[in-house]
Amino acid sequence: MKNIVILISGGGSNMAAIVRAAGREDWLGRYGARVAAVISNRPDAGGLAFAREQRIRAEVVDHRGFDSREAFEARLAQAIDAHAPTLVALAGFMRILTPGFVARYAGRLLNIHPSLLPAFPGLHTHQRALDAGCRVAGATVHQVTAELDLGPILEQAVVPVLADDSADTLAARVLTQEHLIYPRAIARLLAQG
Repeated sequence: MKNIVILISGGGSNMAAIVRAAGREDWLGRYGARVAAVISNRPDAGGLAFAREQRIRAEVVDHRGFDSREAFEARLAQAIDAHAPTLVALAGFMRILTPGFVARYAGRLLNIHPSLLPAFPGLHTHQRALDAGCRVAGATVHQVTAELDLGPILEQAVVPVLADDSADTLAARVLTQEHLIYPRAIARLLAQG
């Protein structure tokens, strides 16, 4: 069995897309993949309820209960490692990780970002794309490295920027593509062994 641990901070729509794909024999299920746990740094994250409904172990490691980023990450790593993950997927996990944590999961740590990286790393990507006059926007699945949003690109999806777009309408269109490309990137990695 290839265990996937998903880290979230909020509603978990990308996590839900991965969970659904893992449950299908014609998708991630054919690689023996299963979501072993969903871990949030926020106890109020809406995605935890979905994970529990799916009978997936849902845990909280609240970053606010630690004196340092390193102490938080040490406890987070314990929670992750308890599930012997093949992959660790960040799905709206809103914490910048230290180089030491990233190195611990090198090659197994993935993220989805709501822009066509390397354009617009960081936050407020949709508004920044609109402000720059972009004609297209999109999403990127990438391996996580010590440099924020600059790891090797695994999958991308492109959507047009419409004349009447707001950051919210653009974000909604991009999100539908995120739900498609994240499971696809995971499937490709699992297929490689």
